[in-house]
Amino acid sequence: MKNLSVIGIGRLGLCWALVLEKSGYNVVGCDIIEDYVNALNDKTFFSYEPHVNDYLKASKNFTATTDLFKAVNHSDTIFVNVRTDSDFDGKYDHSQVISVVDGLVSLGRQSRRKHLIIATNVNPGYCDEVAEELKDLNYVVSFSPEYVPQGKIIEWDERPEIVVIGEENKDLGDELQEIFNSVCKNDPPVHRMDRLSAEISKLALNCYLTVKISYANSIGDLALRAGADPDKILSAIGSDSRIGSKNLKYGFGYGGPCFPRDNKALIHYSQKVGASIPLNASADQINREHLEFQIKHFIETRPNNTIVIFNGVAADTSNYTDAVEYGSIAYKNGTVILEESQQLYFAIAVAKKGYKVVIIDTDAVLTELKKVYGDLFHYE
Repeated sequence: MKNLSVIGIGRLGLCWALVLEKSGYNVVGCDIIEDYVNALNDKTFFSYEPHVNDYLKASKNFTATTDLFKAVNHSDTIFVNVRTDSDFDGKYDHSQVISVVDGLVSLGRQSRRKHLIIATNVNPGYCDEVAEELKDLNYVVSFSPEYVPQGKIIEWDERPEIVVIGEENKDLGDELQEIFNSVCKNDPPVHRMDRLSAEISKLALNCYLTVKISYANSIGDLALRAGADPDKILSAIGSDSRIGSKNLKYGFGYGGPCFPRDNKALIHYSQKVGASIPLNASADQINREHLEFQIKHFIETRPNNTIVIFNGVAADTSNYTDAVEYGSIAYKNGTVILEESQQLYFAIAVAKKGYKVVIIDTDAVLTELKKVYGDLFHYE
């Protein structure tokens, strides 16, 4: 049984560590929060992310630790899945990755070659900097990002749409592809390239999706203004194989922890290298204007006694009359994440206009909303 280590076992890293364990690897996960690590080892940790609780309870070869030395000593192949937030100017903040690198430096030169695989979002060019800093300590560096949606992390870890490997050399790429071959239950296309190209690929893919979502919503807004049917229009457009129907639906704009930040990061990087990608700046603008239109259109077309329901748990709402029902108030159905949720922004706006807004969701979502918004909403 081969050993693997995962540094950073938050939402994404824990899912990846558990998928690796389920695929037959002996995995050590490293995190800095002792109570969290203890809960993982005791198997008392609870997650709303599908399959995590079951995978954790069934695991026999996964151990969590706060000891970086233990994680590094455990395996010569080490994934890094720590969080990268956004700076005020849009670029990714690498401070958590830097902390990991500093920790590796403090451990000194390794007697065996260590393959460090950075899987978190980074600014293009950053992995080359890490490789340069660690090369004299017997580390080699790859970049292989996760293309996974919240609420389906494990599902997409096991059945990814694509795999991208940013490799320093062919042998490292072969080593990483072997891991993916053992994990993936499907046969995804594997794209191998240099690290910089892989970093740009990660941002560019997500940013293309923001353009597609914004285009769909802008056409939908146009249709509603003109008295046409946005759903039928977009269904027709999406039936063309050159376009496709995925992410071409009329509804709330994009939000959450990835798309808005990736857009800003790609715009920042393009400016850094003297390139221009106005499409992505336009996508952000359209996303904002679409929300404004949704709010205005709702207020103009719905009487003030309309009840607005956000139902994130598929509860029976047949007792409500004069109601308009949406899915979860989280940024996406099946998650508990409120970050950049367009649904939440919409709910706040119409509630402040006097509409009764009923939130039916998980305890985690309701607790957070009550803490921040109090009696602005009604909760079930």
